[in-house]
Parts: sequence; C-alpha cells; structure tokens
Amino acid sequence: MVQTLKLVFSNHYYIVLSVVIFTFMLIGLLILSEYIFLDPYIVGHISQGTEFGFVLIVILSILSALVIPMNVYRINILKKSKGKMGGSVFSSFIGSIAGACSCGPIGFAVVSTFGSVGATTLAFLTSFELPIRIGAITLLAFTYYATVKSLKIECKVR
Repeated sequence: MVQTLKLVFSNHYYIVLSVVIFTFMLIGLLILSEYIFLDPYIVGHISQGTEFGFVLIVILSILSALVIPMNVYRINILKKSKGKMGGSVFSSFIGSIAGACSCGPIGFAVVSTFGSVGATTLAFLTSFELPIRIGAITLLAFTYYATVKSLKIECKVR
C-alpha cells in the first residue's frame, strides 16, 4: 500500500491536486456546515454535540484528497480504466451534499425555490446527514482499497 502511494504521489502534480482537493473540500464543508463563520470576522466554532460531524468532515476530506488523485493517476497512466473513477467522484459528491444541505442559508434557498419538495428533501438530508457522511466515507474507503489493489496489479507494484 505504501509503495502505491509513493508511486502516485512521487509526481508533484498529484500532491498539489491532493492539497487543493483537501483544502477546498474541508473549508467549503466547514463553512456550509456552520463550523466556520465569515461575518463579521472569520471565526471557527464547534458546538457541543457536533464534534462527530466535524470529525466526519475531516475524514471525508482526507479520503477524497487521497482517492481522487489516485484515480486521476490511473486515468492518465492507464488509459483503459476510465470507467472506474465514478465511485470516488460519486462518494465525494454525496459527502459534499450531506455537509452542505443542513445549513441555514442554502436550506432557505432550497425551500423557497422548490417549495414543499425542497422542504422535504432538506428535512431528509438534515435528519440523515451523519449516516450519509458515514456511507460516503465507507464508499471512499472501498474505492481507495480497490484503487490500490488495481494499481498494484496494473503497475506491478510489490
């Protein structure tokens, strides 16, 4: 597993891509989940009882920053495996939606735009925010395992 990570992240492009994905995903989800406030000052706050959600956002960001560059590497080096990147993108998208849909400003926009359907969707995502994040993390972990296994076989890494 370490050999595969060294293979992928020996190129600086993939390190930069990983850092950019981690940074944007972490900061974006923390702002949307109301752990970071921007007005009137930049303030971070983790309310009592929301620590688990914060940890899930950090794990989701770390796994996305590992899995997505590894799959981009597979696509760039092994042109035949284009169809296998869908899992990492899909799970990252699910995790982002789970983090974004429970916050106030976006929630009000969804409800006002889509009416009762938006309110029902918002209520569902707010109620099941943590299970959706856990599911996204599970999907990302499986994608990471499958990608490492595939790179070992296709690139003959030992």
